[in-house]
Amino acid sequence: MTDIFMQEAIKEAQAGLKEGGIPIGAVLVHQGVIMGRGHNRRIQKGSAILHGEMDALENAGRQTGNVYRECVMYTTLSPCIMCTGAMLLYGIPRVVVGENKTFMGAEDLLKHNGVKVEVLQNAECINMMEKFIKQNPELWYEDIGK
Repeated sequence: MTDIFMQEAIKEAQAGLKEGGIPIGAVLVHQGVIMGRGHNRRIQKGSAILHGEMDALENAGRQTGNVYRECVMYTTLSPCIMCTGAMLLYGIPRVVVGENKTFMGAEDLLKHNGVKVEVLQNAECINMMEKFIKQNPELWYEDIGK
């Protein structure tokens, strides 16, 4: 069974897909409460940086370092180097990843910097990304900078 916070990240990914975007969602959780949620909105907003994790951080608003150091980021897909950098910058100590089968992000960089990374290999996350990549390879490669 997938935990409630990953289910919320999946809902965000599904919302992005319905909007015509890339199905990657994230929630930032502080002491058991979602304080920011988001999904990849690069296409919808014409943005260069609005990946799911970046959107969740943006939607959480300004926080102190003490708050970030008590947070967990839940993301449906292994975080890219940009999103990893943001999590490292703010000192987020734990990241729960829905899957890294379709894309392996910068998990080693997170781990090297002391971040606890848990990968679920959630079938729903895998299936959603595999289907999207197969149907929209040009959008996917644009999103990961290839």
